[in-house]
Amino acid sequence: MSLADVPLLLALVGLTAYAVLGGADFGAGIWQLVGGRGERGVRIREHAHHAMGPVWETNHVWLIFVLVVCWTAYPTAFGSIASTLCVPLFIAAIGIILRGTAYAMRSGTVTAREQRRVEVLLAASSILTPFALGAVIGGIASGRVPEGNAEGDLVTSWLNPTSILIGTLAVVTAAYLAAVFLAADAVRRREPELADAFRTRALVAGLVAGAVAMVGLPVVHSDAEGIWSGLTSGWGLVAVLASAVAGIVTLALVWARRFEPARYCAAVAVGSIVAGWAIAQSPQFLPGLTVEEAAAPHSTLVAILVSVAIGALFLVPALALLFTLVLRGRFDAAARGVAVDAAGGTATLSKPLLGVGLGCLAAAVLFLTLLEPGWAHAIGVVALFGFLFATFIAVAASDPAG
Repeated sequence: MSLADVPLLLALVGLTAYAVLGGADFGAGIWQLVGGRGERGVRIREHAHHAMGPVWETNHVWLIFVLVVCWTAYPTAFGSIASTLCVPLFIAAIGIILRGTAYAMRSGTVTAREQRRVEVLLAASSILTPFALGAVIGGIASGRVPEGNAEGDLVTSWLNPTSILIGTLAVVTAAYLAAVFLAADAVRRREPELADAFRTRALVAGLVAGAVAMVGLPVVHSDAEGIWSGLTSGWGLVAVLASAVAGIVTLALVWARRFEPARYCAAVAVGSIVAGWAIAQSPQFLPGLTVEEAAAPHSTLVAILVSVAIGALFLVPALALLFTLVLRGRFDAAARGVAVDAAGGTATLSKPLLGVGLGCLAAAVLFLTLLEPGWAHAIGVVALFGFLFATFIAVAASDPAG
């Protein structure tokens, strides 16, 4: 693997994270459309809305990461994709905006009719966005995006059998992931009726996703021969088989009501498909353009990797803390009530860690402002990072119940 391949590998990791986490987020919006009627339907929609709360904006970090890495590391390929596939990318952007607007507006609704209208808008945008992004992937995978500014057809590049197949599969998979995740959340919140409701939805959506994938095999065979040959041989076939096995295991775990491990099996199934696509298309980025040819100069690639490494020092711990708090139910109303009752709304922080953090902050101010040598500034930067990490860990390890 050369240096030119590393940013692409990072982009694929980000794409997998977005497909899993963002996909589950979109799927939660879909279930608000088909949650059913009556009191039970209201509870299902409220549960889906509540689960999105802490992460509905965070998941788009992965999409931004993928776009920025591809834009800077592979500018020619990125320009070709963005120009030829500008229509579905624009649709996806509109869907993301409408979805965020609808989510924010829901809390301001007064009547049940208003709330339902907003939920329909939220669900429609939750369907539109993954379909459009899946159509983009289909256009790239089927070789309909040539090198150059808008050299491909602006319509058939994304309205073709492969794109429609992958777009549909993206929507169904999002609903499936969301049902699995929401069932696990319902168990954590001790709401067995909701867990059973989403268990049924997960099983149905999983079977539908499997059926769509099976029906799509002849479509890919006839419409995207290049990607088909890569997926039916070598490591590409291994990735496909791994995805199929992970999908079957996920369904079995959902059937057995083992929702927590089902989350991770579902993520493996999605990640295996992304890996299979990359392997099947390698070394081509676009038709006639390899990854090596598409890569930016060496200095740019190094700068990107250094920037990503520095950013990861802050982003990864923050995301890990966020999802840990979500999975532990720390954002649930009941958990917050217990914390406030027990501690009066305050949290107990680790005094030793806070002391280390404040000491590092004092050292950073000293070495960065009062001293001139380069070595002093280097120590100051290290001390500043020490302050950030110490205080972050102190907050992460805090006990809200005192």
